[in-house]
Amino acid sequence: MINLLKNLIRIKSDDVQGANEALLFCKAWLEERDIAPIIYEHDSQLMLIAEIGSGDECIVWNGHVDVVPGNPTQFQPYVEGDYLYGRGSADMKAGVAAMMDAFYELSKNPLKLSKKIQLHLVTDEETGGNTSQYLVSKGYNGNFVICGEPTHLHIGLQAKGIVQLDIVLKGKSSHGSRPWEGVNAIEKAFAFDQEMRKLSFLTASSMFYDYPSLNLAKIHAGDRYNVVPDECVLSYDIRYVPGQNQDAIIDEIQNAANHFFESEVIIHSTAPAVTTEDNNSYVEKLQGVTSKIMERPTNLFGQHGSADTRFYAEQGAGAIEFGPSGADWHGENEYVSISSVEKYKNILVSFALA
Repeated sequence: MINLLKNLIRIKSDDVQGANEALLFCKAWLEERDIAPIIYEHDSQLMLIAEIGSGDECIVWNGHVDVVPGNPTQFQPYVEGDYLYGRGSADMKAGVAAMMDAFYELSKNPLKLSKKIQLHLVTDEETGGNTSQYLVSKGYNGNFVICGEPTHLHIGLQAKGIVQLDIVLKGKSSHGSRPWEGVNAIEKAFAFDQEMRKLSFLTASSMFYDYPSLNLAKIHAGDRYNVVPDECVLSYDIRYVPGQNQDAIIDEIQNAANHFFESEVIIHSTAPAVTTEDNNSYVEKLQGVTSKIMERPTNLFGQHGSADTRFYAEQGAGAIEFGPSGADWHGENEYVSISSVEKYKNILVSFALA
């Protein structure tokens, strides 16, 4: 399994071509072990489905083989003690390798399974998740979904929802030496941002979150020193807490923008929060299996970012993030704990058979 992980890390899967190459590598690895996966293609991006077992229940293991860009040395894995370093080692080729190895072990005696296990491998989680969304749209969903993101073998039960939008503020241009004859759109944008941060949706909280997050991600305005800018675009990334209403958030922002003459709100993208409950029977079972193997309590927590769980949860599945231990994913020294990958594989097998 660790050799499988090393081979996956060596594939530079930080673009569509590389991610597709990594996925086809996974396909070949499974086929060599008498598993016959199905390959789909959507917008030049590949995805893989494999299934074992039978029954009315379906458990989905979801993993992505794409990674964020890294320098060339990060695609040359190396081991120091219990740590395996390399781009994607934690996020999330370790989860993928463990899921594949667990799937293979179960496939050798599928009659032990009282449920179906589906393996979903995708190629664009880091850039939008279109491939997981496509699989869900094709009817590939389950009663319970585990996305193998790195969680230190605790359970990411919920995740914040997403609203990404642009606010267009209008002004009036004039010569830079006579700014009183114009209306500076950048100054209007400063004023709007102050009002934005006073809106009531930012005071919400829930079981795992003290408040939503608001990130002013981009500002576009002006192109010359000697011209008063007549337009400024503010781009926000909002992560709201489970229980909040996405439409109500957008309405409140729109009402604030209406106080600024000729302003415009443009929605870039949205995604629902993941609201899996702590009393979900699959969560309780996974907690029990994990705590037994790890010999310590298994915590539930809320993720601030989002993963492909959101596409499954939107269709009613219980969906969580659950994976090995690692650190510095997306960073220069990304690594995963080898022992945690081995325990993760054992947990997946035990949970499938429980």
